[in-house]
Amino acid sequence: MATSPHVASLTDAKPIIEKGGSSITGVGVTELPLLERLSIRRLVLAPGAVREPHWHTNAHELTYCLAGEALVTVFGNESEHHRFTIRAGQMFFAPSGSLHVIENIGGGTCELIAAFTHEDPQEFGLSGSLGVFTDAVLGNTVDQPASAFAGRRPGTEMDKIQYPEQVAVPTEDDERTDPLKFDIEAQAAPIAGPPGSAKLARDQFWPVLANISMYSLRINDEGMREPHWHPVTAEMGYIAKGHARMTILNPDGSWDTYLLSPGDVYFVPRAYPHQIEVIGEEEIHFLIFFDQPTPGDIGYRATFSALRRGLLAASLGLPVRELPPLPFTAVDPLLVSKANPTDPVTTS
Repeated sequence: MATSPHVASLTDAKPIIEKGGSSITGVGVTELPLLERLSIRRLVLAPGAVREPHWHTNAHELTYCLAGEALVTVFGNESEHHRFTIRAGQMFFAPSGSLHVIENIGGGTCELIAAFTHEDPQEFGLSGSLGVFTDAVLGNTVDQPASAFAGRRPGTEMDKIQYPEQVAVPTEDDERTDPLKFDIEAQAAPIAGPPGSAKLARDQFWPVLANISMYSLRINDEGMREPHWHPVTAEMGYIAKGHARMTILNPDGSWDTYLLSPGDVYFVPRAYPHQIEVIGEEEIHFLIFFDQPTPGDIGYRATFSALRRGLLAASLGLPVRELPPLPFTAVDPLLVSKANPTDPVTTS
């Protein structure tokens, strides 16, 4: 299919950094100019690797662990200190400006998907910021002589991925619950049925969230995400598993229908109509991020029930007598079953 302005590959993106088997890749406004209020990065940490202590100047961060295990530290306003482990299927939230660090504490690779509440997130690393200050200033900060810092690394370049001499060993306390941690895959899916399920990381279930939320969406080959739009919410999805087809309508009347594969990222601006369905027999698993703590949603199924049959017939260009009987739907189901065969996949 033709290239769409709504889609980019996160796994094939040019790495921001590669070091010792670890990497950071990203899709931001450079890769998808349509992006607004959202962007995404993929962090791969080899055993013993650390995403250095850093903070974002203009964005909250919401991160989902795809594989492995990590120790997360978040240090924020008024010396608020959080430290906890996360494993596959768990998430953490780092408020804008808070220092946070991610340490791989497992024997294998740790893979994380991080979304940000800005299309071009900016950051400072602790490593680079330390280079600004003199040995005397740092010594004064911690009641030490300037000579204590004489052998440190020079310069202000950030060391985004580090391999410390000492590998973190989590304690029993690090396994406890924390306000900034959310075990989304342990949640009993609030939306579930034969077509699939959606687990919801939104402020209804995770009150700490600000300006962002996430749905862990699974749809099987007999299900479909109905046509819908989000009135005041932009949507950015990462395809963790499976193959799907998506159609989106643009304000100028043009539309894109494109295929999505694992590692792809798509973006839907606020209020653009769109729809998702499985291609193939394998279920799809999407991590869908939104730029609101609770995304708004208007689906076509309930919309049909809200309109007089005459109005709906006029919109379809059909005589009222030819309009089929439609089920009354008070609340959109989000996922619907396929009563019809999947339309053929075209190549243009």
